[in-house]
Amino acid sequence: MIRATALAFVLVVFFFALPACAAIRYEVSLAQPEQHLFHVSMEVPDVHGQLTLQMPAWNALYEIRDFSSHVQQVEASVDGQLAAIEKLDKLTWRVTGTGTVTVKYATFWDDSGPFNSQLNAEHAFINPAMILMYVPNRRAEQSTVLLHDVPPDWKLASATTNSVLVSGQDRVFTLTAPTYDALADGPIELSNFEEFTIPDLSPPVRVVIHGNNYKKHDLEIALRKICAYELKLMDGAPYDHYTFLFHIGTAAAGAGGGMEHANSTAIYVPSGEFLPNVSAHEYFHLWNVKRIRPATLEPVDYTHEMYTRSLWFAEGVTSTYASYALVRSGVWNKQEFYRDLSMQITELQSRPAEHWQSPEQSSLDTWLEKYALYSQPQRSVSYYTQGQVLGVLLDIVIRDRTDNQRSLDDVMRAMNQDFAKEGKYYRDSLDVRLTAEKVTGGSLQDFFNRYVSGSDPLPYIDLLSKAGLTLEEKESVRATLGFSLQHQPDATFSVVSVEPNSNAESSGLQVGDVILRWNNADIPRRPERWTYQQKPGDMLHLHISRGGTEQNLDIQLGEQRQKLYQVVESASAPDRSKHLRDGLLHGTTDPVSASSH
Repeated sequence: MIRATALAFVLVVFFFALPACAAIRYEVSLAQPEQHLFHVSMEVPDVHGQLTLQMPAWNALYEIRDFSSHVQQVEASVDGQLAAIEKLDKLTWRVTGTGTVTVKYATFWDDSGPFNSQLNAEHAFINPAMILMYVPNRRAEQSTVLLHDVPPDWKLASATTNSVLVSGQDRVFTLTAPTYDALADGPIELSNFEEFTIPDLSPPVRVVIHGNNYKKHDLEIALRKICAYELKLMDGAPYDHYTFLFHIGTAAAGAGGGMEHANSTAIYVPSGEFLPNVSAHEYFHLWNVKRIRPATLEPVDYTHEMYTRSLWFAEGVTSTYASYALVRSGVWNKQEFYRDLSMQITELQSRPAEHWQSPEQSSLDTWLEKYALYSQPQRSVSYYTQGQVLGVLLDIVIRDRTDNQRSLDDVMRAMNQDFAKEGKYYRDSLDVRLTAEKVTGGSLQDFFNRYVSGSDPLPYIDLLSKAGLTLEEKESVRATLGFSLQHQPDATFSVVSVEPNSNAESSGLQVGDVILRWNNADIPRRPERWTYQQKPGDMLHLHISRGGTEQNLDIQLGEQRQKLYQVVESASAPDRSKHLRDGLLHGTTDPVSASSH
């Protein structure tokens, strides 16, 4: 394991140390945005005999999505002379010739959300890996992008370096990135957006907003509190500039969520009230995932799945710190923190798969999440939810064993110091455990064997009691769809099952129906999670296609009884437990005593 990790790191360093031959140049036209076509011209200098090009199979989500399926009208030339271009497989093209190769193509994108790209009359949002091909053996070279035919009232926002307007009259913007990977990690927003800089933060944090339904003053205060807390927690910023790209309200149509990047995040939400929660998570990714990074995700391979056992930590514990940031900065009160933790425990307890799918296995299986069958409660459990609860429980274990002199905060700072700042990648759960043991001063192998690599029931009652908390249980009623969906390769959603005697069945929904619209908006990325926010009896308006004919269906959401778990403070907790609980809520520890050295 140590040799393999060291070799991987050497390969990464070697890859990024390759000398640049010359900049690879892209020109992207946004002409006639209502057609949703990005017209791309890619110029590659210094080609000797043959050039191989690829379009990534995945980016942003851990899903194979084959962005080449959006590509059309590919043609090539060498030094201005038309040349043959051969497609080798679904991702790969080859041009034969010597000199400067230019490849032109169009790619269709009209999908909202931070995990997609979109071009329409309202804006352009670009995840570069979804529209720009790359040269596999020249990813380390500088990349320059010129954006042409930008509507006159649109501006550009991106955390990619040197983003400037080079021609006001012709509406041409240019961006430069040191490598293709850096370019791919810098989403671009072009629209008539609003923007502001969060006060009292250094380095500066820029906020860009496309959409409506938010209160600027409230958002500014919440973001400043969240960013200031996380910066203090992690001993300063790992960037010299940062950008929040927000799409709010109708601009976020049904495709909510957030996607982290090295110096920015893209977040889509229906209302500004959701922004602090998502922002706290994505901002903490600056450290956890983007810099505190598992070796199993490096170097990036855009052509196939990259399997890792560490998403419970990379994503789930990031959710732990999102909730910590919210309560410790005062955006939440402690009851909101307890309510959120209660929701995660209820979600875990409602999924039978928790009894056999460990957090490491759910991390490995993330590539199956696009399949409706896999997403059913008896077949899988989310590493986000597992990891968030595990983070809190591990924090309690560390605080309990060290008399509140150490915490999970010390683990995160140690991971940042030992790996991120040293340019090293960690070995999945192994290095997380070893770091936690170094902080705690004792073995945590049993905890990790049982609850991280194993699927033993989490010891909620025992560990929560050490922090002066208890878990109450009651019965509740929640909404149900009565049907399940499958995300198809063509990006549509089809009905794969309809529950007998359900409202969905009585409304006429059938297996094989293709869902086109969901409550007059896009289909939620996670329909089951959407359902948790609804009430039994609410109406769901579907626009479907069946046998080539479109129709509308109205379905009344059904109901299902489930156990609801609630984290509450224990009135009879001993003083030591209350003190530990205060440390958890406020992010404080006690001075290290001489005897603990």
